[in-house]
Order: sequence, then structure tokens, then C-alpha cells
Amino acid sequence: MVLVTKEVIKESGIQFGTSGARGLVEQFTANACAAFTHAFITSIQSQFEFQQVAIAIDNRPSSPAMAQACAKAIEQLGLEVIYYGVVPTPALAYVSMQENIPCIMVTGSHIPFDRNGLKFYRPDGEISKADEQAILNATTEFEAITDLPVLTVSDEAASQYSERYTSLFDSQLLTGKRIGIYEHSSAGRDLYAPMFQALGAEVIALERSDEFVPIDTEAVSDADKQKAKNWSTEYKLDFIFSTDGDGDRPLVADENGDWLRGDILGLLCADAMNIEALAIPVSCNTVIESCERFNHVTRTKIGSPYVIAEFYTLSKQYNSVAGFEANGGFLLGSDTIVNNKTIKALPTRDAVLPALMLLAAAKEKPIYELVNALPQRFTHSDRIQNFATEKSMAIISEAKENSVIFLSKIGFENLDVIDIDTTDGLRMTLSNNDIIHLRPSGNAPELRCYTESNTNESSQSLVNKSLALLGLLK
Repeated sequence: MVLVTKEVIKESGIQFGTSGARGLVEQFTANACAAFTHAFITSIQSQFEFQQVAIAIDNRPSSPAMAQACAKAIEQLGLEVIYYGVVPTPALAYVSMQENIPCIMVTGSHIPFDRNGLKFYRPDGEISKADEQAILNATTEFEAITDLPVLTVSDEAASQYSERYTSLFDSQLLTGKRIGIYEHSSAGRDLYAPMFQALGAEVIALERSDEFVPIDTEAVSDADKQKAKNWSTEYKLDFIFSTDGDGDRPLVADENGDWLRGDILGLLCADAMNIEALAIPVSCNTVIESCERFNHVTRTKIGSPYVIAEFYTLSKQYNSVAGFEANGGFLLGSDTIVNNKTIKALPTRDAVLPALMLLAAAKEKPIYELVNALPQRFTHSDRIQNFATEKSMAIISEAKENSVIFLSKIGFENLDVIDIDTTDGLRMTLSNNDIIHLRPSGNAPELRCYTESNTNESSQSLVNKSLALLGLLK
């Protein structure tokens, strides 16, 4: 049976979010995966020459079969499949860019295991929003999938990714450090211990899981916060490292077992690398500008494609360019010198680089002192799950029309709005300089709330109060 990509994708109900195509597992049928693959490959074939396409997966139960369906579609196109098995997304992206071939990562990142997704990379890096539209609008014909191929795993992506970082530092960088690795079901859990050990650290493996754990680095649970403190005390740890499901977003804790916010980690990493210009999403902490450590900071919509798109503009004026997100993912937009060695650009979210640069910076003083040396502004975020996107959009529209009445609705009737930013969702700066930012998730039916204030307690209170009252509107 001959199928058409645009029709199959539309019927599947799968949509692109802030990073990749996401949907329920049952939506990612073999034919839906094949349709996306055919549309992606045919949409870039006029721009690049390649005979191979790489695939990797995360540890979700549904990921292997999805990878097989993508591989079958690649074979239908007369191309060779290179399968790297379970590795972090940045590992797949990095080796594919070095080989100048496109790749597909089967992952739903941090969203629950009943969902999954596909991330697409051209030979020169992550696809753009324009590429996404080209995929959705492609009308490529293909044969329906009737059988799935057996895939043989290559370890080249894991090897090259590890070498990228172990070769950058002295083998004694982490000597004397006790590092805990919260493994759970992370796609990179088998790579991290050898990587840190190669740099001299003593590594303690923590809580590996045979079931998929949807760790959200931007909304760390109270249970995970307490775990980090307990582990830090029990094992006398200097540092705890973890990631989300596909290993592109870091979660790191300091000497006290306190998880760092992702944008603070990104700031410290960029500072340690002497980055000149940054592109960051609008949801990041304003301390990035107020610390005055960078020549230029541009704010974008939330999502790595928007950050990456800004790199092109910044690279015309600055020698070193990078970006990071509130969820911690660090994107290196230019080749950069570290320890008198060149580290190649990797314009996609990465978890390992910011962790290692923070540890390198902490050779001189503890991590918590590096954090405390920054201007003290605190951010917090959380979300209401299973909250219809249409409802989120209606709430934000109402708030834009009359922000004063809306503030009263969510319990802040004594404050005024002094600035509104609609770059992505609704970001309100209040008369006491607190910030409340509401935005529907691009990956799942969730309403996200980001806040910023002068104390950690007030930032958390802003989130809790806002979401509690918004939840009544569900």
C-alpha cells in the first residue's frame, strides 16, 4: 500500500513542540514514524549530500520499535542506517555532525513514558522551525511498513562523545572529588561514570531504574530535592550529576546537595568558558544580564531552535557564542578555546559540558560560593499537568487584555504590572519587581509557570499561589 507523508502525519495527531515531534506512544505507529522519516530526509536531500542516516534512542519501552520503523523508512530510501542504540541526544548529534550526515533521535525527553517523540538533525545540526514546516507539508509517497529490521549497535557515538570531554581536561581534574551520579533511566547513564572517573573522580552510582523515570530538570520534585540532600550527607559527596531522559539537560547539585537552577548553571559555565555573547530564552533569570559578565545577551522564545537561530546573528559580531535554557541544556554556538584546546561547536542542548566547566571552576572555590557571588535573584517553576492547551491559551489571552484584573484573580490584587513581555506566553513584571511568566508547554498538555523574586521562598510562593488558583480553572 502506498501512503503519503502529509496525510499520515496529519492523521496521527503528532505535533512539533519546543524540541521535536511529540505525542502519545499509540500515535507513533510504524507508518507514522516512517512518514516523519521520509518527510525529513526528502526535505533536506536537495541541500546536502549523504548516503547514511544515524539513529539513536532513549530508554523508553516504546523507543526500540520506533527506531526500527525509522530505519525501515531509511532503507526504503536506499540509504544506510547507522544505529547507535541508547546514547544521549548530544552524543548522536555530535558524531553525526562530525560525519556530516543527518540523524534521528527517538526520545520524549522528560515527558511521561506513555508519550514519546522524534528529534531531527540535519548534517549541520538541529532542524529549524522552517524545517519543521517542510516536514509537515511534505507529500512524499512511501510503502506502508510491514516488517521491522534488526538493528546492530555501533559504539562510535558513545566513544566520540566521551573523548570530546575527557580530552579537554587534565586527567587529574577531579582527583579527590566524590561524585554521585543519579542514573535513573537516563540515556547516558552508562557513559557518565567512566567519563568522570577518567578525570580522576571517585564515582558513586545512585538509584538506577529499570523503569522509565520522567525527570524534569526544570521542575525538580520535592522527593528528588530531598534525595540529593540525603545522598550528599550519606556519601559525603562534592557533586551530584544527573540528566533528563535523553541526556541533553543536566541536573547538578552542589556540596550541600542543593540542585542548581539550569540557567545559573549555564551562566557559570559560559563565564568559565569566557563566552562573549549569549542567546537565552525569555524565561531565564535576569541575573544573566545584571551580573555584567557578558558583552551581549539576546532573549528568544523558549525552545532550542529559537536559541540556535540567534547564533547566526551573534556570530557575525562575536568570536565566542553560546546559549542555555532555564532547564539547563547548554548549546555551544561556536568553536571555543578551553585549556588551550579547541572544543568544536555543538549547537544542541548538552548536559556534560556545563557540569565539567562548573567542576573546573570549583577548583578555586566551592560551587555554593560561586553561586552566592552572583546577584541574588531566585527563580522557580512548576506546571499543572493534564491542562488543555486551549485552556492555557484562553487564560493567557484574558491576562493580556486586562492584567490588573487577572492579577487579582490569582491573588495579587495589591500589585500593578509595570512591564509585559509576550515573546513567549505572558511574562509580567510586577510593581515590586517580582516576575510571573505563564506559558502552555510546547511538549505536553501542561500550563507552566515561571517566577523570579528576591528570595527563594517568595519565588516558590509565587508559583504555588498562581498555580493553585489557576488549577481551579482547569
